[in-house]
Amino acid sequence: MKRIDNFKSIIDKYRIIFFDAFGVIKTYQGLVPGIEKTFAYLEDQKKEYYIVTNDASRSPAQLAESYHKMGLTAITADRIVSSGMLTKEYLDLKVLDGIVAYLGTTDSAHYIESSGLHTLPVNKINSSNIDKVNALIFLDDEGFDWQNDLNKAVNILRKRTIPVIVANTDRAYPLSVHDVSIAIGGIASMIESVVGKQFIRFGKPDSQMFMFAYDLIRDQGPVNKKEIVMVGDTLQTDILGGNKFGLDTVLVLTGNTLSADVETRVIATGIAPTYICDSAVVELGELGF
Repeated sequence: MKRIDNFKSIIDKYRIIFFDAFGVIKTYQGLVPGIEKTFAYLEDQKKEYYIVTNDASRSPAQLAESYHKMGLTAITADRIVSSGMLTKEYLDLKVLDGIVAYLGTTDSAHYIESSGLHTLPVNKINSSNIDKVNALIFLDDEGFDWQNDLNKAVNILRKRTIPVIVANTDRAYPLSVHDVSIAIGGIASMIESVVGKQFIRFGKPDSQMFMFAYDLIRDQGPVNKKEIVMVGDTLQTDILGGNKFGLDTVLVLTGNTLSADVETRVIATGIAPTYICDSAVVELGELGF
């Protein structure tokens, strides 16, 4: 575990950079100040980069557009690898017909709608159609009534033996420097304990998430894992997942992990990044690149 003063040295060392999204590129306040310099440097150095995110709230095109609206045009849809993409792949292979019920927004339902299945929010499931529900997906923590729809999800799973997919494994996300909000992964864990069933999870730290991104890169040519680094703000997802997949990892301190308690957390969890850096922002000298 090595402290790095300037993220530029990370880009110089690796051929491909995997970035987490929230807490690395953006926060609850918008883009991390100066992050556009990082992507300008990546482009200048002709380095490959991908956003590997547990965000299944919107399609890759919609996620890319959200960056464009904030002024970061370097992130395009083809550079986004979302846990929702793995959910779609699973449904294409395993759920051939019937209704897929979901908790989330209509935007998040893009992933299951594109599989050609009949999709319905949990609040539209009733006695007339429950027998046709062949999967339930946890997509996003918004877009539904927490009390009524969570109770309905529990009772659907009591009545139907169906696969349950958690498309975003994040349990919480920062609302401010001091406060967090429960994410859909946290909701799913609660319901899983209530119904006593094992859910299928896609997203970091699961190695399948990294294999999906790795396969996309290998389609373009040979690549070694030692040429890739994973940059994240959370030990239990980004860093653990990268470590398990055999990648070097960088923990940045602009999101879930704060500078004041980083060493305590590393010791407590036993999850050690290869590097620690204050942020993923490249600091350029007076001569520029």
